[in-house]
Amino acid sequence: MDLNLLTALDALLEENSVQAAADRLHLTPPAMSRTLARIRATTGDDILVRTGRTMTPTPRALAMRDEVRTLVARANRVLAPARTVDPATLRRTFTIQGHDALLAALFPALLRTASAEAPGIGLRLLAEAPVDTPDLARGHVDLEVGATVSGSPEISHLVVGEDRLAVVSRSGVRLDVEEFAAAEHVIVSRRGRLRDGVDKALAELGLRRRVVAALPTAALALQAIAHSDVVGVLAVRATAPARADLGLTATEPPIELPGAPVVVSWHSRYDTDPAHEWLRGHCRTALAEVLEGDGAAESAPARMT
Repeated sequence: MDLNLLTALDALLEENSVQAAADRLHLTPPAMSRTLARIRATTGDDILVRTGRTMTPTPRALAMRDEVRTLVARANRVLAPARTVDPATLRRTFTIQGHDALLAALFPALLRTASAEAPGIGLRLLAEAPVDTPDLARGHVDLEVGATVSGSPEISHLVVGEDRLAVVSRSGVRLDVEEFAAAEHVIVSRRGRLRDGVDKALAELGLRRRVVAALPTAALALQAIAHSDVVGVLAVRATAPARADLGLTATEPPIELPGAPVVVSWHSRYDTDPAHEWLRGHCRTALAEVLEGDGAAESAPARMT
C-alpha cells in the first residue's frame, strides 16, 4: 500500500474539494484527481461524490476521517526532526560503563545535576568488562567512559581531555629512576596484564620493574598502596578525591610518560537523540571540570599537560 495516499485522503476529507486539496499539497488538480481515483480503488469506496457544485463525503469517508487525521499526525511526529528535551519531564534510565576512577570522579557531579534538572531519570553505573564487549552496539550501554577510541565506524566518541600519570605512594618521597624501577609496583589492568607502557619506557633505559599485582580497578590499587609499601602509576586528577581520603601522595614520575586520554563513547544511533545529548553534555562538563582540577603531583611541578 502507498501510505502517501493517507496524506492525500486527509486533505480531501478536510477540504471536501479536489482543487483545494491539490492547492494544500502543492499538486495540480489533475494529479489530485488521479490520486482520488487510486484511493477509491484501494478502499472500494467513492470517498467524495459530487452534489451540484460541491463534493460530499460518503458515510465511509466520514467514519474514517478522524482516524485518518490521527494517523497522519502520528506519522508527521515520527518523521519530524528531533526536538529539544525537557529534562524535568524525562523518564529514562541511562547506563554508563567505564573506568572506575573516571566513574567515581564523574558520578557526584552527574548525580547533583540529575537531582536538580531531571529527577525522573535513573543512573546505572557498570564497571569495565574484563574483555571488550559489543554492549554499546547492542544498546545495553548508553555511554562508555575510558581511555580508548573505538575503531568501529558506528561508535561515536568525544575526547574530553587528558589526565596525567603520577607515582602514587603513601610515603610521598619522590623517587629517582633507579629507585622507581626497584620499587614494588601494582598496576591497574582489567585484563590482568602485568606489563604496560611504564615497562616499555623503563626498558628503553635498560631498566625493569617488579609488578607484584595486577588489579582490576584503581580503587583496589589505591587500597593496596595505602596499606603497604607498593607504589602505582595512576591518573592524577581522576584519583585525586580517593587519594585525599586515603592520605596518599602523588609525585612526578622520573620518566616521561604519555598522558591518559579521557574518552566518552556512544553508538551513533544516539547522535541526534535529545535526551542522550543532554546526558553527554553533562558528562562532558563534569569530566572537563575534573581534568581542570588541581590534582597535580605534590612534590614537583608538572612536566606534562
